[in-house]
Amino acid sequence: MAGPAKKDYQQRLDQITEIFADIMGEAQDHLQGQGRCPYRTAKDICTAKFGCANRARPGARDAAPICAHDGTLDFRSAWESRPESYRKTRDKIEQVRLQAAAKRGQAQVGGHEDRRAGMEGKAAETQTLFDRADVGGLHLASSCGRYGDCHECIVTVNQGMEALAPRTEAEAFLPEHYRLACQAEIIDAGAEITFEPLIRAPRILQTSFEKPISLAPAVTRRNGEVLRDGEVIDKYRGHILGLAIDLGTTTVAANLFDLQSGACIAMASFENPQRFGGSDVMHRISYDGGPHRGEMHKVIINALNREIEGLCGRFAFNRREIYEIVVAGNSTMRDLFFNGDVQPIGQRPYKSPVELAFMAGERDSTALVVEARKLRLRAHPKCLVHGLPLIASHVGGDAAASLLALDISPDDDDVVMLVDMGTNTEIALAGRGRLMVASCPAGPAFEGGLVRHGMASYDGAIEAVSESDDGGFQWRTIGDVAPLGLCGSGLIDLLAVLRRTDRMNEKGALARDKGKRNAEILIAPHAASGKSITISGLDISHLAQAKAASHAGQNILMRRFGVGADDISRLYLAGGFASHVDFHNAVEIGLLAPVAKDRMVKAGNSALLGAGEALLNTGRRAYLEQLVRRAEHVELESEANFFEIFVEACFFKPMQ
Repeated sequence: MAGPAKKDYQQRLDQITEIFADIMGEAQDHLQGQGRCPYRTAKDICTAKFGCANRARPGARDAAPICAHDGTLDFRSAWESRPESYRKTRDKIEQVRLQAAAKRGQAQVGGHEDRRAGMEGKAAETQTLFDRADVGGLHLASSCGRYGDCHECIVTVNQGMEALAPRTEAEAFLPEHYRLACQAEIIDAGAEITFEPLIRAPRILQTSFEKPISLAPAVTRRNGEVLRDGEVIDKYRGHILGLAIDLGTTTVAANLFDLQSGACIAMASFENPQRFGGSDVMHRISYDGGPHRGEMHKVIINALNREIEGLCGRFAFNRREIYEIVVAGNSTMRDLFFNGDVQPIGQRPYKSPVELAFMAGERDSTALVVEARKLRLRAHPKCLVHGLPLIASHVGGDAAASLLALDISPDDDDVVMLVDMGTNTEIALAGRGRLMVASCPAGPAFEGGLVRHGMASYDGAIEAVSESDDGGFQWRTIGDVAPLGLCGSGLIDLLAVLRRTDRMNEKGALARDKGKRNAEILIAPHAASGKSITISGLDISHLAQAKAASHAGQNILMRRFGVGADDISRLYLAGGFASHVDFHNAVEIGLLAPVAKDRMVKAGNSALLGAGEALLNTGRRAYLEQLVRRAEHVELESEANFFEIFVEACFFKPMQ
């Protein structure tokens, strides 16, 4: 064979070789256990007729289920997804349902017809909260085919818990008021049941703070190859993508980047589904130390996988085109994400095992790097997940990312303050050769927790409050829809208005009405229930403590640094609701140091911005490693008069 024929033959041979090389690559990625699952088609469609734990059903309910197995474990264990006690639990549910049906057969109750009468013939029908959500048009997440394995459809039951069947074994990890919608069967169809999903989509926090970032990612393209630090890791499939994630205690936000251009393709945001384990880090640490160790890790990974699948569908790319992920989170959130032991963070000296190992010289960094497939994240098998370095104790990678994004440096002549307000508030002061940081356990009062009508920043949340001409309240909601509750910025405004109009004194006590202390004050009608959105003395007490934590942290840090509010050239306010805070109102109630308004900057989600910068530029990632080592951590409780400062900070008055 010679000439053109030989050349054509060689070209075909090269094509076949490339095809087989790709097949072998797929095999190595997926068949590390006992081989490929026989129920999985070449297009990753699951054909099993039973409840496999690896089955995922993104998008429409009637869409073909896909196999989400990543090949790192023996797939056969997923076939045994129904525990032996499953039948016993179902039998118990059936008994309870029949008993409820018998009670409903008594149509006359107190001389009036029971509105649930006539339902006994439907007792054998099975309807879950998930089915009820479908009928009502409420979107719930589920990637396991509604078998109770993915734990994505957790709901908070606000009313009607007694109308539900007993918990199944799949729900054993959930505390009171929480259920898996796919498992919670309705045994009294006539009862009023109200519930809401744990995973909701709050407003994506935009930031007005932007800066150019030099593009120098770890993953690059050379012709038809994808390289990491010069080593070929894949063939080029059309995209080279990366994810930057801000893993907040209350809200999770993520940006999808094109690593070739540096452009941000998409933004996503959802409430942290770990909330069932507690609204703050200490409760989640306690939960993870109990019998359901690892559940916190599982639910956040599943939630992120759901977001990744959604992004794949919206922007027409394959999850295998995600090659780098950078995660910024406080010490607890980050270590839970990486399935680490968080128990030491909950007790003195409040440090992650990673930080303790670094201090002992057993590690050269507090950063973490793990392959995505080991975390069961749906990305390229060789995708690396980077957990940004911790600073000290509860001051974690999110604070480090904010320092990076805002270019806060101890080498500057001017003194700059960062207040990253959230469930766990971080404060930093930098300049004149020093970098000082502290963590304040503010709690969730300003982010939808503890306050009866508090909520996160999604449609229907009252985000701004002012006094009306008739002495009542004017308010504005997110999305300009009917009000459902109060988010952080709205609560700050409300407290300032109450204080300004003497309806609340500086101690937080509501004014008396006809010799009696008001139990609560009406703010607005509630759109869903028809009742009222109010603020009570108990609500104000929780808000006072949350405010005091931030107040005391700023106060003590400025004292240690030796500066006053007039010495601060710039105060950056970052965090979940920071972009909508009224600075004047925040200063008036003592939430922020009285820095001149023209020196205050709303930095938005600076942690997410910093995570993106670390993703796009490895040099900035290396710089951050050196920066965090220069930080001086201040334990607020070690201040001699901390208790007096905290008590004074509970008052609703400007910081002295």
